Amino acid sequence: MKIYTNDNNTATLKLLIAANLAGKKIELKKATFEGPKALPLLEVDDQLSFFSSNAAVQYLFPVLDLSQNGQCQQMQEWEATRLQPTTAAVLMSKSVASDLKQAMNSLLLMVDGLLKKHKYIIGDKLSAADISIWSTLYPLCHNKDYQKQYLAECPNIMRWADELGSAKAIQEAVQQWGGSVQGPFAPTSALGIPQFTNMVSPVGTPESQEISVTTEEIEAAKENWINGVKNLQEPLKKQDVILPVKGRRNVLITSALPYVNNVPHLGNIIGCVLSADIFARYCRLCDYNSLFICGTDEYGTATETKALEEGVTPREICDKYHTIHEAVYRWFDIGFDYFGRTSTPEQTEIAQKMFLKLMDNGFISKQSVDQQFCERCQRFLADRFVEGTCPHAGCGYEDARGDQCDACGRLVNAADLVRPRCKLCAAPPALRASEQMFLELGQLEPALRAWAAGAAGAAGAAGGWSGPARAASRAWLREALRARAVTRDLRWGVPVPLPACRDKVFYVWFDAPIGYLSITQCATGQYEKWWKKNKDYDVKLYQFMAKDNVPFHVVMFPATVIGVNEGHLLVDHVFATEYLNYEDGKFSKSRGVGVFGTDAQETGIPSDVWRFYLTSIRPETSDSSFSWAELGTRNNSELLNNLGNFCHRSLSFCANTFKGVLPDAQLAAADYELFALVNREVAGFVQHMEKGRLREALRCVLSVSRLGNQHMQSSQPWVLLRGDEQDKARGATAVCVCCQLVALLAALLAPFVPRAAARLRDQLRLTPDQLRINPEKPSLIQYLPPGHVIGKPEPLFAKLEPEMLEKLKAKYAGTQSERAKKQNGASKGAAPASAAELEAAVAAQADKVRQIKSSTKDKAVVQPAVDKLLALKKQLAAAQAQGARGAQGAPTGANDVASLEKAIAEQGEKVRQLKASTKDKSVWQPEVNILLALKKQLADAQAQPEAAQSAASVASVASLEKSIAEQGEKVRQLKASTKDKSVWQPEVNVLLDLKKQLAALQVKQ
Repeated sequence: MKIYTNDNNTATLKLLIAANLAGKKIELKKATFEGPKALPLLEVDDQLSFFSSNAAVQYLFPVLDLSQNGQCQQMQEWEATRLQPTTAAVLMSKSVASDLKQAMNSLLLMVDGLLKKHKYIIGDKLSAADISIWSTLYPLCHNKDYQKQYLAECPNIMRWADELGSAKAIQEAVQQWGGSVQGPFAPTSALGIPQFTNMVSPVGTPESQEISVTTEEIEAAKENWINGVKNLQEPLKKQDVILPVKGRRNVLITSALPYVNNVPHLGNIIGCVLSADIFARYCRLCDYNSLFICGTDEYGTATETKALEEGVTPREICDKYHTIHEAVYRWFDIGFDYFGRTSTPEQTEIAQKMFLKLMDNGFISKQSVDQQFCERCQRFLADRFVEGTCPHAGCGYEDARGDQCDACGRLVNAADLVRPRCKLCAAPPALRASEQMFLELGQLEPALRAWAAGAAGAAGAAGGWSGPARAASRAWLREALRARAVTRDLRWGVPVPLPACRDKVFYVWFDAPIGYLSITQCATGQYEKWWKKNKDYDVKLYQFMAKDNVPFHVVMFPATVIGVNEGHLLVDHVFATEYLNYEDGKFSKSRGVGVFGTDAQETGIPSDVWRFYLTSIRPETSDSSFSWAELGTRNNSELLNNLGNFCHRSLSFCANTFKGVLPDAQLAAADYELFALVNREVAGFVQHMEKGRLREALRCVLSVSRLGNQHMQSSQPWVLLRGDEQDKARGATAVCVCCQLVALLAALLAPFVPRAAARLRDQLRLTPDQLRINPEKPSLIQYLPPGHVIGKPEPLFAKLEPEMLEKLKAKYAGTQSERAKKQNGASKGAAPASAAELEAAVAAQADKVRQIKSSTKDKAVVQPAVDKLLALKKQLAAAQAQGARGAQGAPTGANDVASLEKAIAEQGEKVRQLKASTKDKSVWQPEVNILLALKKQLADAQAQPEAAQSAASVASVASLEKSIAEQGEKVRQLKASTKDKSVWQPEVNVLLDLKKQLAALQVKQ
């Protein structure tokens, strides 16, 4: 085997180490980029060569434990696409920009976190991932300057690097490599430095190269600048009910229906609803006539199981989680045209009708299936309703389900469970035959394959089916399709409309995709106009989902539609994603791992930041990982320093220097060259959006901002505006151009960060209709007319502090149950908070409630914060009451009648002020409760028997009569001032207690 390489190439080190560890002899040969486009090149023989260094490492040093192979490949992909480009940019930069430094640090912290838990990258065994990452980081670990600058806070990386570096095979490989950690380092590609993990290149680095534009591009830029506004098509007229429009592009957008038995996590959100929302907002930006629908998937076993766990009905579970989903998506600014649900009469009607049509067309058969049956419950049990001991060797978990064991994570067949029992009554079930209806996919297979080949083929060229969608469809269609059951023995679902199937419902895989049709019916009342072909207009169907949902959208549901044969729409564009992982693990709804939608709301981080970061790591071609550190880096370097800084500086120049009036622009050739470069990015934005590559489209938006920053830095309007008249004219032109770029950014940002885009739009004093784009001629146009007056510029984004992110990372570590136990344990072990501490907590929470109420009227968002405030006030009342009781035995008489009366007077004043300031009972009621508690203490103190009273305060008849007279007057005044019984009733109670004491004393005497 031979390795062809250039000098000081760290990727070559990977191959030498892998070969030495595997005991394979390698011949090292110097080469240039005349042949292959990347170095090193591993030549195994005449028939086999590797141009990818990581693929070569995997070949030379394969993972023997297949259970870890996927994890190793994922880390190899991460190293190649994120770590290696960032490290290369650092090593080859003359001066490292702050955003590049932040990106490098966040990646190193991630590696350090992995090595903190394990000896090696993916566990306790050396893998190809260790070899690749160690080689890439070799210069950083062995150059003292880099080590000090980047690895001071990464002790685990240093420990791991030293351990690997001490191995004889690795030492020999380093010696054979012969490179220097001082540099200069050779590029791995003929194209030069690869793009690092940041979304755009750092602004103003020495490596920035002049990019030429063609004469045609400059002429097009001039034409669009002059006539672009006129060339925009007429704004789409708003419809009360959105229906297809003749002569316009009609786009139907669906997001995979989220299952209703849990709270969605960030992986669910970016994989489905957020991606679909970004695309829907883009369609509106282009004046497409679009309908964006979604809803909760509510039928099936999982709903019944969840209802059983919570002791409620399936309908109550669906109502509860539908409300939660709706609130989460509203907080994330998901702009559905309609968000519905599948447990509706419309769903029943359409699903039953399609099933009967399939039966009439001969595609439904009846088959007998052996299922677990519970004699005591007199019902067949779905897999999840059967529990028992896990049959897998070495596990033995006693509460394994009939579909999966939560302890070992492996799949289980219900019939294989040891000592199976019914989840409902714990009685042992028995196998019994059950008649079920099946969809004959085999009969539909020829037509389905013909459609899929045409759709995926055409879409493949046009980018209509994403890579994960094509891969999943190919995997399913690799083998012959078999008949699949469409009915099951359950109670919660769409009833099967056959007399022999009265106790059966449709399988959720069959009826859930029909939910798109029924939700459209609920939204419009005319679903067939969207879902059936019409000669008068064309409708294109775009569907967004994670890759695990692809088979239902490109095999199962299309087969149903083909079998029904009534002209229903078949999907044109399937935009599926890979999986989003969480830090060094996986998101899991069932185990509660990761950050969930409700968690994101509690972090205090704005929804726009979440939307931006999730889009920037959207797993479009391979799995990606959420990282708290990277969230901060992306926010601070890209949103704040790049985008927010450019917008605020540009508008501030206009506001401060020209009193908000857009200055005249005397455009020169260099300005039109800038417009041409910007137009490339706008065209790229449109192309990527149309193909569902949302992450790449976002890169184009940030590149527009980068170009704007570079233009401002090179033109330096702050200098020109202090010069002669010619300089001032150039400075005014620079400010005008930058403000026009800000307007363009306000349009391009709208799909990704709608709240920030709306604020920017307000600062520009423009309407949404004024900020549209022309997808036929995507370019910069004069969004701001001459003499336009802008509003007051304000910052769009704020910095996220690393300390806060570390706290959030710690808070959301582990599973939800582990977090709850940790929190409960901490609260039990901690000393009770003092009244002063609780008062501070109440004040802080009250501020938070006021802020939330000012930003939204959504009760589902506001109520959790209010509940927390009420709980804190309840604790405060208890603490104050406890403190008062604890002082009763004090020799100074701190809790005597006089001190309690003083406390009551102060609390009463506090209540009166609160009631005068707001009618919101949730704000002042806890203070009223405190007042009542104090008054009760006073009554108890006044009612104490003579033996407990001090000699100075003996309750004589005369003193009681005096007290009764004073208290009676107090009650009369209170009743005259207010009809609020909660205010004067405690005083009445005190009066009655005093009269009772007087009567008792008189009896004794």
